[in-house]
Amino acid sequence: MPSPTVEPGVLYLLPVWLGEQGGPGSMPEVNAETAKSITLYFAEHERTARHMLRRLVPAVDLPSLGSHRLAKDTDHTTVSEYIGMIAQGRNGAIVSEAGMPGIADPGAVLVREAHSKGIRVVPLIGPSSLLLALAASGLNGQHFTFHGYLPRDPRERQQALRGIESDIQRMGGAHLFIETPYRNDALLADILRTCAGATMLCIACDLTQHQEKVCTRSVAAWKTKTPGLKDRPTVFILGR
Repeated sequence: MPSPTVEPGVLYLLPVWLGEQGGPGSMPEVNAETAKSITLYFAEHERTARHMLRRLVPAVDLPSLGSHRLAKDTDHTTVSEYIGMIAQGRNGAIVSEAGMPGIADPGAVLVREAHSKGIRVVPLIGPSSLLLALAASGLNGQHFTFHGYLPRDPRERQQALRGIESDIQRMGGAHLFIETPYRNDALLADILRTCAGATMLCIACDLTQHQEKVCTRSVAAWKTKTPGLKDRPTVFILGR
């Protein structure tokens, strides 16, 4: 007698609120309800996932859940093993450090493997600092590029900024990028040193937090009053 076919589970993308002032109240109720059916979690840092789950589903039985590290250095064999668990009928979820999994986040590699194995991928609604910043910037929301982190070497970073600025002049798109918060001030200094005065720069800090600030001004205007951005989660957008 043939063995019954196992129905594969689902890979959910479970968002995390932005910053310590966020919480379950900023998420749709369906996220908490969905989390109750999930037995596998994949996150860059297990502590982040557990902290989020305790707040999202207070009654969650953490010891019964499978928690697995998913980082930029996770090898393909391990990723395949993770998808194999879901293929055997368990629902899984990727949890980001903040915001949407798979966006400026190593979760994309697991999502890609899920698609290759025919596993259903379901993104749940939650905040994305990139889209919030772009929407509030007044810059081109029809044509934009996200660069992730620019090079750390100052000369290479300035070269990347010149390339971005050249593309802005040719195509008119918006260009988004981020930096490790403690290096924000160095990045801003390079932007102001490298880019033309007429180029527009949006600085979006602490999105969804009480101290949130989003401001778009020309590079020339920013030079007259340069903010301190150290240790503040920030999205930078260049455009025209």
